Amino acid sequence: MNVQLFALAIVDGVSYAALVFLVAVGLTLIFGVLRVLNVAHGSFYAIGAYTTASVGGAIFAAGFSPWLAFPLMIVAAVLVGTLIGGPIEKFLLSRIYHLEDVLQILVTFAVFLILEDFQRLVWGVQPLFEATALNQLGTVTVFGITYTAYQLIFLPVVAVLVLVGLRLGLRRTLTGRLITAVTEDREAAITIGIDAEKVYLITFIVGASLAALGGALASATTSVVPGMGADMIVLSFAVVATAGLGQIEGAAITALMIGLGRSFAVYVWPEMQVLVPYLIMFGVLLVRPQGLFGGIEARKI
Repeated sequence: MNVQLFALAIVDGVSYAALVFLVAVGLTLIFGVLRVLNVAHGSFYAIGAYTTASVGGAIFAAGFSPWLAFPLMIVAAVLVGTLIGGPIEKFLLSRIYHLEDVLQILVTFAVFLILEDFQRLVWGVQPLFEATALNQLGTVTVFGITYTAYQLIFLPVVAVLVLVGLRLGLRRTLTGRLITAVTEDREAAITIGIDAEKVYLITFIVGASLAALGGALASATTSVVPGMGADMIVLSFAVVATAGLGQIEGAAITALMIGLGRSFAVYVWPEMQVLVPYLIMFGVLLVRPQGLFGGIEARKI
């Protein structure tokens, strides 16, 4: 592999890892607090992408500033997390926390199937593509290769900001401390007056919004099509399992590992690109069944 292809593989891997991390960190945050492995998480990613692409296409066709593409992504992510994720936690998941893990997974899988049909009902099956945000940032030349600044700079920066924001938010803010308290010992937290149900709702909305943000950002780089949520949730499960359930920083590192592994496979051995992330997961879990950063006895966020 020459220098240009090597650089291209790294850039592709990092930009893809940034999107995977946003979805995976939302998934691991929800599990770390609620102890529910949410199969429907990938649907928030897909709906975030659909919402951004469809609304963006409409407002830009109406003549609004193309720079609105960036705040639109945030607004779409928050709306999806609040208007779809919030009711799902409040009226469904809150009723199944006491059930066995297998039953929880079956319930969230049923929600995933419903949301998949919802996407087809609202947006149909034709691909959507809205690249205004990508075009606004122009291109950057790296080792003689022209690459979009959106993927080279913007996506990794957003991922880093989310990682730092989550960590500081959990450690330095009152809400973060309440979340940590409920995670560590729910019964003790309730005893001292913490509203655990409210903490669960806030956590789920944040996690769902992060997945939707990943979809919103991805909508500028790829066609939005039915089934994209299923592909992303499977890959996110691989990231979370490799890192260890409930590990935020670990999710960032393993997302980068899997993103780079997949990217290099595309250029070196294309037939293996789909399999490489799961080979990485398989290799890690053979050595450390609890994940690279997971603990056997306790999980923390």
